[in-house]
Amino acid sequence: MQRLILAPLCTAALALGTAAFAGGPTPVAEEPVVTAPVVVPAPARNGLAFTLRGGAAMGPAYFGSDDYEARPDLAFSLNAVRLGGFALGSNDPAALREGFGLRGSLRYIGERSSDDHDELTGLEDVERALELGLGMSYTARNYELFADMRYGVVGHESLVGELGGNLIFRPSDRLTLSGGPRLQLGSSKFADTYFGVSAAESVASGGDLSAFDAGGGLLGAGIEVEANYALNDRWGIEAAASWTRLQNDAADSPITQDEDQYGVRIGLTRRVTFGF
Repeated sequence: MQRLILAPLCTAALALGTAAFAGGPTPVAEEPVVTAPVVVPAPARNGLAFTLRGGAAMGPAYFGSDDYEARPDLAFSLNAVRLGGFALGSNDPAALREGFGLRGSLRYIGERSSDDHDELTGLEDVERALELGLGMSYTARNYELFADMRYGVVGHESLVGELGGNLIFRPSDRLTLSGGPRLQLGSSKFADTYFGVSAAESVASGGDLSAFDAGGGLLGAGIEVEANYALNDRWGIEAAASWTRLQNDAADSPITQDEDQYGVRIGLTRRVTFGF
């Protein structure tokens, strides 16, 4: 009798357990965790882009001379620099440089020898000089303002400066015309080197050149016009003409034969790049 009662109960319990298991929650499989790869930025490359100019120039034989002679013409201009996270300028030759920029400045001054010019008899010779420096500029599409400072690393070992501005015209993609005023500045040491006459030199000149202590400051003011033609992305032709009127002690110096100083130059330009 007990077996007859227990058998149905066990069957029912088994059925309920099976149903409960079948209707229970289905385990959810965990999605795999995907880790994004770590991107290590490439180290910043350093770069330098500049333009060299080499050619010939015609100008006064010395500062204040009324004789003219030919001489080599050399120049350096900075186009772009990149150092770590710092970048200035553009390496693209077709890009219009606008805003503030850094520029290189270079000038070569030939030797002045009293043996070559009768009017300089009694003066000590002045050795050739090479000036190197930097400048700042602000450039818009149609004008430019700049200020340069150089030091005579060879020769006079003194400071000189130049202030100027240009109006800029671009008749074509390859041709650029510019021109504007120039102010020439020099330290007292520079002025005395090229425009001063010592007491001993005055005596040696036979009194033709009176003693003169030249002071620095504004030494010249004038204008320069320039044309640049790009032959391709690397090579170009550059020509310019200038007029400068000597000022202050440069004009008053007994060495000066002509206050009006004229110059012309023409040369090839070459863009050079490193690291870009």
